[in-house]
Amino acid sequence: MVPKTKTGKIALGGICTALAVIFMFGASFVPGIELTLFLISSLFTAVMVIEAGVAGGLSVFAAASLLGLILVPNKVALIPYIFCFGYYAVLKFYIEKIKSGVLQMTMKVIYFAAIVCIGLLFFKSVLTAGIHMPDWPVGGLIVAGIVMLVLYDYILTFLINWYRRRFHGSPENLKLFQD
Repeated sequence: MVPKTKTGKIALGGICTALAVIFMFGASFVPGIELTLFLISSLFTAVMVIEAGVAGGLSVFAAASLLGLILVPNKVALIPYIFCFGYYAVLKFYIEKIKSGVLQMTMKVIYFAAIVCIGLLFFKSVLTAGIHMPDWPVGGLIVAGIVMLVLYDYILTFLINWYRRRFHGSPENLKLFQD
């Protein structure tokens, strides 16, 4: 049931965008499972990368982000999707073209550490500028974030493989580490 025509890919893009927005909406209201819902919402970008290429994936990310900003009442809840999860499938696509699995994971860790550092600096300087807060163990937060990234990447890889087997009959196994 893979779309073969341009119209079919556009329709799939609309469906993927709508589903991503629904899961982002859920992530803004359902406490405790936000990261799970963001992971699922990022899967729709990966589906479009598989079906329509990078441009299709970026289109779903951009449309879902804009619609999320319009439709989701809690705009702050969209920050993880817009700045990290939404385009990760496109980044993953390019990083996993590198032959070395160790280099792939190193690139992903550097990306995530940079995102966490930028996020912490922004949070501390903008959102808590007038409030005295104790210093956070930034190194511990980055290490915990990297562990979560590896888990997220593994689960996303598993879901992409499931999609490819289910809808493409692809026996290809896209491994997290490809050495």
